[in-house]
Amino acid sequence: MQPLADVTVADLTRYLPGPFATRELLRLGARVVKIEPPEGDPVATTNPVAYHALNDGKEIVTWDARAEPPPEVLATADVVLEGFRPGVWERLGVELSETAIVCSITGFGADGPHALDAGHDLNYLGYAGALADTAPALPPVQVADLGAGAQGAVIEVLAALLERARTGRGARLVVSMTHGSHRFVAHRVHGEPVPRLLTGGIACYRIYETADGRYVTVAALEPKFWRNLCDLLDRPDLLDRAFEPQLPELAELFRTRTQREWLALLEGKDTCVGPVLTLAEAADVFA
Repeated sequence: MQPLADVTVADLTRYLPGPFATRELLRLGARVVKIEPPEGDPVATTNPVAYHALNDGKEIVTWDARAEPPPEVLATADVVLEGFRPGVWERLGVELSETAIVCSITGFGADGPHALDAGHDLNYLGYAGALADTAPALPPVQVADLGAGAQGAVIEVLAALLERARTGRGARLVVSMTHGSHRFVAHRVHGEPVPRLLTGGIACYRIYETADGRYVTVAALEPKFWRNLCDLLDRPDLLDRAFEPQLPELAELFRTRTQREWLALLEGKDTCVGPVLTLAEAADVFA
């Protein structure tokens, strides 16, 4: 499907959230023109492989906003994505189509006490309360950048395109990575049945080490899955202990076989057991 085949996106963002968002719009068929300053996107230097993964297929143009008129694409773009600090885009004074949808990906929103503060994914997640259960451990994926920022922007842009199709009007959108991250955890504000239910607080929802130094995921939250797991492990004594904080004997048991051996026994058997793959292994699976 190429539902955005007639949509042109001008992308003035750098680093991760904006380029990831416009990569998704590109995947859906949009024409994406990435507008970079003379020094380019820093990711092209610091991590060229990631830069290409995020930006291959986009048209790249250079714009020195201090000395040159805006690129022509900005005058006709359906969607403009920017990631400057609040107020910078407005000061550039770029004239857009009346039907253009402008989306700003920000750290903290367009106003408020932190609106002009510098920040990165970890800061946004910290402010959002998303790290409270697991600090000082660091998240393995940039949830604020990719989920709240990039995917949040894509959702808002797609909704604005639908609204424009009905009304003919453009839109001005502001996406806050901090506010979006808080929405991911806000349903837990008033507590959970068990403290840290999905962040290491119960034995049936954990990662266990195997004999070869690899890991398996166990997510047997429902009784039927935990029962199947205990049956296959021949450990009926664990049936009533799924929601205990720790089961040292289960951890010890998983260390008696390799990851491959455990998967042969448990994977695909309605146990909610799976592997912790390396990035390379996962890339082979999803290639």
